Amino acid sequence: MSAPPFQFRLERVRALRERTEQQRAEELAASVAHRAHGEEQLVAAAERVGRARHERRVLAQATGADLLSMQAYIERTQRAQHAAALDLDRRAAEVDARRVALVHAAREHRALTRLEERRREEHAREVARIEGGHMDEVALAVHRRSVSQ
Repeated sequence: MSAPPFQFRLERVRALRERTEQQRAEELAASVAHRAHGEEQLVAAAERVGRARHERRVLAQATGADLLSMQAYIERTQRAQHAAALDLDRRAAEVDARRVALVHAAREHRALTRLEERRREEHAREVARIEGGHMDEVALAVHRRSVSQ
């Protein structure tokens, strides 16, 4: 007679936690890529501001209207740079939030995995105990037969 095979009753929950952890990892990767794109946009905006300021210095024979339009352009590029910096901060906060969610999901998954391992070990010990008892009974029966003969 053998013991029933090991069955972890929370396997569906463990699998769900594993999928959740994988999903959070994918979300983190996407938000890191999104933040990298925001960094590129910020660098591009800073370069536009630098070019605009350089063009203003280069204008030697500029009229007042040219200078006013150049100043307006510089101010627009500076506002765009500021908006890109704010967007980058928002994206960085999103990355941090995704990282926290991933850590939480990983902890939950690891906890269930450790519980499954403990239960599997307990089951193996119980099976060994039962099989040991059966072996003891067989040995005792063999001994009784040999003594009675």
